[in-house]
Amino acid sequence: MPMLRRLVFLLLLLPLACIDPYNVNAPDGERYLTVEGYITTDPGPHSIKLTRTDTYGSAFEGLIRPVVQATVAVRDSEGLVSFLTETSQGVYETPANFRAKVGMSYTLQIDLSNGQSYSSLPELVKAVPKMDSVSYRSVSVATDSRLLDRSGVQLTAHFKDPGDESNFYYWRTGPATFVVVANPELFTLSPNHPTNPRGAAPKDCCAICYYQEQRRVQNFAIGTDVDFNGLSTRKQVTFIEDDGLRFKDTYRAEVQQMAISDNAYRFLKLIEQQLSITGSVFDQPPANIRGNMINLADPDEVVLGYFIAADIDTKQIYIKRTNLDQKLLQTPSIIPDDCRIFPGADTAIPSDWNPN
Repeated sequence: MPMLRRLVFLLLLLPLACIDPYNVNAPDGERYLTVEGYITTDPGPHSIKLTRTDTYGSAFEGLIRPVVQATVAVRDSEGLVSFLTETSQGVYETPANFRAKVGMSYTLQIDLSNGQSYSSLPELVKAVPKMDSVSYRSVSVATDSRLLDRSGVQLTAHFKDPGDESNFYYWRTGPATFVVVANPELFTLSPNHPTNPRGAAPKDCCAICYYQEQRRVQNFAIGTDVDFNGLSTRKQVTFIEDDGLRFKDTYRAEVQQMAISDNAYRFLKLIEQQLSITGSVFDQPPANIRGNMINLADPDEVVLGYFIAADIDTKQIYIKRTNLDQKLLQTPSIIPDDCRIFPGADTAIPSDWNPN
């Protein structure tokens, strides 16, 4: 009988334990068109990237989808139109001989396959002051862990600001190249080798390769001459982290200094402020930062991104390990193999490599 009572009790409980599925019908987020890219006075091609973002409360959440089969063109203030070619999904490039000119204004025009048309506000290209030099120094960066110190190289641009006008600056880094140092003499066989597991098997080649690096997360810096109008000044433009490989020998960095409009500066300032949010409960939530792109049929539509047209000055600098503070360098990473196993590395010396 006690066993029977327990069985009946369990049978009575089973219906109570069943949970009917609840279908949540969350509304679709808005799909924002995002425009990334700029043109400069350097020779092309220059690229413009078009995407759409499905958002749920923030412009920085959701899925990012390339916008394909659009007609993209740049029109200058004299009426000349240059069409861009879609070279990969959502990426459109100007002709190779295209370059912006100082004193002219440029407008980006986009016609989507669904019939919607967008245009930027005109961007005037102002002359950029030339950099006198770029310097570097070793720096350490504080972290939450005493055992995980970060260190690297700080790059600083030196230039003289003209005193007869207001100037707005934008700094980025171009593709970098560094020497990949390996140790093929330390190569060992596979632990599954049938006769000599983990046995030494030094290779004849190769210890030195060259690798071109384009960082996925692009740092940038901005500035205005409010505090240094007409003066010689310097600006810290980027930090290159030491990952144990970049500074084992020589690292070539490229600094780009651009003159931008006051509106472009204000847009980038808002982006900079958003990126500096620490994530505490007292921080303001991320906002949709509107750029200078407008839907011609619906001016109230939010379009993300900003089309920039700028004069540019570029300088390269070679950073040699022997000139860095050895106490601040990370422990070098060892590659016990041919340097060509490093993805993208090549033994061919770049034709423009000149560290001396």
